[in-house]
Amino acid sequence: MPSDQPHRPPSLPPQVSPPEFALSQALPHAVRGVEVVALPVLPGDDGDASLALGPGSAELGDELGLDLLGLLESSRATGRAGEVVPIPVPLGGPANADLRCVLLVGVGDQRPADLRRAGAELARAVRGRSSVATTLGSVSDDAGLTAFVVGTMLGSFRFLWRSTPVDDPPVRQVVLADLPGSLSPVLSRAVALGGAGWRSRQLATVPSNLKNPPWLADQAERLAAEAGLGVTVHDEAWLAEKGFGGIVGVGQASATPPRLVRLEYRPRRAGRRTPTVALVGKGITFDTGGLSIKPGEAMVNMKRDMTGGAVVMATMAALRDVGCPVRVVGLVAAAENAIGSDALRPGDVLRHYGGRTSEVTNTDAEGRLVLADALAYAVADLGADVVVDVATLTGAVKVALGQQVGGLFANRDALADALSAAGEAAGEPLWRFPLAEAYEQKLSSSVADADNAPGGPGAITAALFLQHFVAGTPWAHLDIASVGDAPEDRGEWTAGPTGFGARLLLEWLGSEAPLEGIA
Repeated sequence: MPSDQPHRPPSLPPQVSPPEFALSQALPHAVRGVEVVALPVLPGDDGDASLALGPGSAELGDELGLDLLGLLESSRATGRAGEVVPIPVPLGGPANADLRCVLLVGVGDQRPADLRRAGAELARAVRGRSSVATTLGSVSDDAGLTAFVVGTMLGSFRFLWRSTPVDDPPVRQVVLADLPGSLSPVLSRAVALGGAGWRSRQLATVPSNLKNPPWLADQAERLAAEAGLGVTVHDEAWLAEKGFGGIVGVGQASATPPRLVRLEYRPRRAGRRTPTVALVGKGITFDTGGLSIKPGEAMVNMKRDMTGGAVVMATMAALRDVGCPVRVVGLVAAAENAIGSDALRPGDVLRHYGGRTSEVTNTDAEGRLVLADALAYAVADLGADVVVDVATLTGAVKVALGQQVGGLFANRDALADALSAAGEAAGEPLWRFPLAEAYEQKLSSSVADADNAPGGPGAITAALFLQHFVAGTPWAHLDIASVGDAPEDRGEWTAGPTGFGARLLLEWLGSEAPLEGIA
């Protein structure tokens, strides 16, 4: 007999946390109680192939009675960024009985990218340890320290849903040695950037037997309470009444109805003339493709098809921590693209918010349908001066760029330049594509204002489709389908969903004048 008990969704088991960081003016050998000391390996000063060890190495070598440079050279190390040479210290040190290992970590040319990679590889090398003291963060400027902290945080990322405890959790504490306490604001900002990357990655990784539009909206409400944000969640009835035909249509076959999440951040000194940025995220919590069903192998990672929404949520949560000077509204258009008797059909026509219509010729091109509603709403009702949307939108961008660079479209050069520079600084690089008018005619439909799947070049035609919903407002579209998943651990990326985009948006919005020359 069928059970009368209501279905209860699973609960997310406790997850590991990123490391905690502390500044110390002491050199690593003087930091008592740490299990690991990590020292930077630097290029030689004479420009040849020789190597040098960074701050704290002489003192530690003397204390342990070890020729650290000799051991490094005997290992045939190169000093390239992220190279790790371990030296066991099984009996501890004379002044630190807890010490068990010294790590010599290459920092290459000590650029932010080098230090980000070094931090990530250090994080992997110290999993399961309680603490590490390191001078890797002291060999560069503030940007280098920020990159090192972010890399260490994100290289530590784990997501597990197992019956047994994690046997190699992230290191609990990282002591940033040989650094003054005056760098505390720099450290706090770095932790905010790394934390946003961690949050967006974790949200994207949650399986879809738990993650659905109402669950995602609940996470947004919790996040808003923690970060002091305004929050409104609109349900399927409100969406239908107000004419959000794209979101309603995509989500209508799912047992879990769609939601539109609105988060709002106001800077402390906001006034009537403070400009507004709208961030719009695609929140497809699982994408079967609908009746235009995906092949099985293409469906496996579709739990992360809401990465754009995760990026918007994580960015919103950290805006105050990076001192964002403008008002920001975040919208997450959340729906599950499911299969059922009420599923959207090829040939259906949807009316979007604001009245524009789309003929649905491919139900697997659903992301642009939900984004269209949210973009139109941001411009018409929220008074956005600048709009940026983020979405794992097209497979075409992955074909064009591979899996290391995200796609960028923009209708203003200044906005494109600002986002490109932010991506480069944050370690989330973008490559700009043209909004080529030559392909505009491909959008034509015999029955509606546009066809939702007009064919290739797929990334460009998708962007052209979206452009009609921003009414000339300065707008950028980040197609992050190319970087939605990392195939393996590499640098700060861990295998699986990446959460790409939060760091670059915070780098941009946390600058002194993010809208200069744009709006």
